[in-house]
Amino acid sequence: MTTTVPAKAEVRQSPPGTADGPRRRPGRIRRIGLPYLLLLPALLLELLVHLVPMVIGVLMSFKELTQFYIRDWTTAPWNGIDNYRMSVDFNAPVGEALLHSFLVTLAFTLLSVGLCWLIGTAAAIYMQDNFRGRGLLRALFLVPYALPVYTAVITWVFMFQHDNGLVNHVLHDQLGITDKPSFWLIGDNSFIALLTVSVWKGWPFAFLIVMAGLQNIPKELYEAAALDGAGMWQQIRRITLPSLSPVNQVLVLVLFLWTFNDFNTPYVLFGKTAPQAADLISVHIYQASFVTWNFGTGSAMSVLLLLFLLVVTGVYLVVTSRGRRTKHA
Repeated sequence: MTTTVPAKAEVRQSPPGTADGPRRRPGRIRRIGLPYLLLLPALLLELLVHLVPMVIGVLMSFKELTQFYIRDWTTAPWNGIDNYRMSVDFNAPVGEALLHSFLVTLAFTLLSVGLCWLIGTAAAIYMQDNFRGRGLLRALFLVPYALPVYTAVITWVFMFQHDNGLVNHVLHDQLGITDKPSFWLIGDNSFIALLTVSVWKGWPFAFLIVMAGLQNIPKELYEAAALDGAGMWQQIRRITLPSLSPVNQVLVLVLFLWTFNDFNTPYVLFGKTAPQAADLISVHIYQASFVTWNFGTGSAMSVLLLLFLLVVTGVYLVVTSRGRRTKHA
């Protein structure tokens, strides 16, 4: 009987640098780098459209840039922080006008955001019930938000006309609320007209966001609350509003930034020169830059506006995040 010795298995040695680990690394790097490669065009466009003009605007704010240097703004003399000093000198005409515009914008923004949120939330809660024509009513509610800004505001310009406008026709001729037709686009009434247009075209956005947030609230919570004897107002206070807190935090911030920076609405409504009662800071900066041709001062005002909005946003995010951590603790 002969014993057969099994042959020794061959061990294939890979050449150096072709092991499994190094062989898999290039594929892993490609998978990780692919998302960044896909984001690169958007990042480049963001750099060209926003960041580059922002940096140029900051540089212009340190120059004495007037209409004499428009051909080549880099040749304008260096002005240091004089443009900023002039803008915040509230005892001087330029600083006093900027402070007035800032206060008007702040009051306008707070009223507009509050009314947009209130009307949008009320409409979204009402639309949660099933009734005939609910889909059509939802579509009609979104019409002001879907219309182009210029089309909507120009329509309001005709409605606010003194002699043949619809607003005076209804308030004076039909209802008799006013003693005589009012001037809505000049004087103190211009603030009311601007606020009306802003709320009219802004509340559908709040309605849309709140309505989407309401879809995430379980109906069992309302059913259990109803069995416990909670009425409609108690359910809204104890269930709806607390559940919508994360949505409302983002919604209020977005509405505040949009409204505070709004330029299209007052510009189309009043033109290049807004009444003093409706002198929003966006139009005020436009006048300082393109009407008086003082681009250095206008750029300094723009930078101050940017810093203010950054501070408000940072404080708002810190306060809301701290409130969420306290609630979950």
